[in-house]
Amino acid sequence: MTQNNGYILWVDDEIELLKAHIIFLQKKGYDVSTVSNGADAIEECKQRTFDLIMLDEMMPGLTGLDTLQRIKEIQPQTPVVMVTKSEEENIMDQAIGAKIADYLIKPVNPSQILLTLKKNIHRKEIVSEVTQSGYQQAYQQLSLQITGCKTWSDWADVYKRLMHWELELSDTDSQMMGVLAMQKEEANNGFAKFIKNNYMDWVSPNKMSDRQHPRPLMSPDLFKEKVFPAINAGEKVFLIVIDNFRYDQWRILAQQIGDQFDIDEDIYQSILPTATQYARNAIFSGLMPNQIEQMFPELWVDEDEEEGKNINEAPLIQTQIDRFRRHDTFSYHKINDSAAAEKFLQQFNNLRDNDLNVVVINFIDMLSHARTESRMVRELANNESAYRSITLSWFRHSVMAELFRRLSQSNYRIIVTTDHGSIRASKPIKIVGDRNTNTNLRYKLGKNLSYNAKEVFTIKDPRQAQLPSPNVSTSYVFATGNSFFAYPNNYNYYVSYYKDTFQHGGISMEEMLIPIVTMRARKK
Repeated sequence: MTQNNGYILWVDDEIELLKAHIIFLQKKGYDVSTVSNGADAIEECKQRTFDLIMLDEMMPGLTGLDTLQRIKEIQPQTPVVMVTKSEEENIMDQAIGAKIADYLIKPVNPSQILLTLKKNIHRKEIVSEVTQSGYQQAYQQLSLQITGCKTWSDWADVYKRLMHWELELSDTDSQMMGVLAMQKEEANNGFAKFIKNNYMDWVSPNKMSDRQHPRPLMSPDLFKEKVFPAINAGEKVFLIVIDNFRYDQWRILAQQIGDQFDIDEDIYQSILPTATQYARNAIFSGLMPNQIEQMFPELWVDEDEEEGKNINEAPLIQTQIDRFRRHDTFSYHKINDSAAAEKFLQQFNNLRDNDLNVVVINFIDMLSHARTESRMVRELANNESAYRSITLSWFRHSVMAELFRRLSQSNYRIIVTTDHGSIRASKPIKIVGDRNTNTNLRYKLGKNLSYNAKEVFTIKDPRQAQLPSPNVSTSYVFATGNSFFAYPNNYNYYVSYYKDTFQHGGISMEEMLIPIVTMRARKK
């Protein structure tokens, strides 16, 4: 028995002339119903749901466009393919405006028809099959690439390729997502070893200031390497810092705005800890955290202090401009809610005279924390794909969409970046500290911390990593991969509450390898 590939309704006042096409489709496994006018097509749609409708545009009585409108009211989800002798542009525009799935010019041939059926009925299965096959073929090469990584650029390339396949596979029902998750975990384990072996060398006080020394672009470098050169070239710069913004989330955003901008995409590395207090302050000051503490103690907020850790960002930007003996004019805006967004947009036209405009947007970080604290939000964003989906929905309906629309009509050099990413933490590891130990789940600093040294990365002398040291015996301990810290007392509660939440502060590709994107409005 022939497999039924789908139910087709073909509407044409010359349906008898199409008998050869209909027989062809039936042999291909399609169940084809035929009618010769719009009124009968509407009745058929009331009686039965079709997978696709082929609709003649020029019919006596109800025209194809009139019929299309009535069909869409009955079966809005069914793809309709307009078939017509007319090549008039206004008819094409009307049909496309009515959200047809495809447009075929008579005379049509069998391969054209089959292609449009495959595009509109079988796309998902075909894409899923091809994507799964593509990842299976790439799997071995990726495994070899992971084991062969020797440089930071090698790891950045691996991460980009893994994210490519995650985004491709997440749009399918592929069982390969489990295999990819294991490969990602393998890569993160390798990346953690790479960071353990190289990080202290990169950030040592002697080498950090020497950009000839082979190390990745890092948080304190962004103004010097990306912002100031653009201003020096005579451009006005708009710097958008989206807190806690991962590379995969950027790729989703890029699909939305790619037709508005010419985009130069890159990845850079966050310093440790991958947390706002350290990484974002390093961006704005152009300094490592202990340098901020020593040079501008009034602008540094210690871990154990109650006040916000990112309240001095505008003054830190000014210190960097002054240190380089520059005279750039700048504005600074932080958007935490819709009221702040409205206020910012009202001021937008007044910003054009500044050399630099900086906007910090906190939504994704707020979403991450809300997901930890709210069972409902956790259900809505129960995995990476759902987390990306919520981020995309926010973008479409937030200040971001309007901001990018306005920037697409401007001459700004736009730089989009973040201070760090986040990882879905699922593996608890035990640590013991005193009551003064900080609360972050991905890094701890304190005295006399007790832990399994094989499970973490430890910085015993914070000065060598250019980190503040509140006490002589302070050490920093970082979780790696997808692990998170849990205290032995009340362990089960801790694990059940925090397992599978998105956290940051530690060592993983998702937290440390983050987007730095330069854009210009595309000339229309």
